[in-house]
Amino acid sequence: MGIFKFILRRLLFGVLTMFVVSTVVFVLTQGLRDPAQAILGKDAFGPQGAIQLKAKRALLNLDRPVINQYMSWLWDMVWHHRFPKAFSGSRPSMLHFYSFNMKNSLFLMFVASMVSIPLSIVVGAVAARRRDKGFDSATSGINLILAGTPEYVIGFAVLFLFSLNIWHLFPGGVRIRPGEQPWVDLKQLVLPVATLSLAVIPYVSRTMRASMIEVLESDYVEMARLKGVREGTVLWRHALPNAVGPTLQVVAINIAYLVAGVITVEVLFNFPGVGIKMRDAVLGHDAAAVQFLSIFVSGIYVVVNLLADVGTILATPRLRTSFT
Repeated sequence: MGIFKFILRRLLFGVLTMFVVSTVVFVLTQGLRDPAQAILGKDAFGPQGAIQLKAKRALLNLDRPVINQYMSWLWDMVWHHRFPKAFSGSRPSMLHFYSFNMKNSLFLMFVASMVSIPLSIVVGAVAARRRDKGFDSATSGINLILAGTPEYVIGFAVLFLFSLNIWHLFPGGVRIRPGEQPWVDLKQLVLPVATLSLAVIPYVSRTMRASMIEVLESDYVEMARLKGVREGTVLWRHALPNAVGPTLQVVAINIAYLVAGVITVEVLFNFPGVGIKMRDAVLGHDAAAVQFLSIFVSGIYVVVNLLADVGTILATPRLRTSFT
């Protein structure tokens, strides 16, 4: 029952985190600024500005106290699952309006994770096994360069090498029409996935290398070697399961980055995901869209970290036995 109590505590902590995030998002987008004034722009300061501003606030239910606005906003999302509509235009609910972009971003995140995470674990494990040798030195240098390079620079380099100038192997942009599935043409996703993977691999592989070195120097691994167990078995069966556990926390952070930090990559490759819509919402002063997309990204982050905590316990034999 220990593991279930742990999951329950983490769920409660996740709910508390989402409550704090929703409060901060609401205060920054609607509590400290007036969406009606942002919509009217210069007209709010014109001769009829005060009248127009009052009418717009009444139309958008912004003439109530901020605490009442927040309680209604939170009540609609939590209990009625009615996500807010835009403060301008006749847009339907946010969940319906952005479902296409959310699906695309989640698929891009999934593919990038399936490429980068296993590759990072293998590279880190092999580098730890060949510590201070050629492979370890080469991968450490490459990881250091990639970790210090912004995503847009990696994206431009990938575009220059594999699409625009050197090798014309993959399309330089992504075209997913409304109603199409993002996996219809996987070739056009190669460069965005490669860019995201190259941004994630350095952190996970370096953490995996450090964790694997610590495990390889432990007593039970040395005992397995003294018993004559093959080095490959020692590495992949005995050392890897115990080294993966601590790495899962870094994996969770980087998967969360794949959701929250893909704005540059999506804009660079014209990928119709959440990142582009977040950019458009900020530039268009669309407070409702910023609220919804921020809550969506935060929810993914909380869920990923919860899964990482549970996965760390299940993947680490020492932690798994302590909960039984």
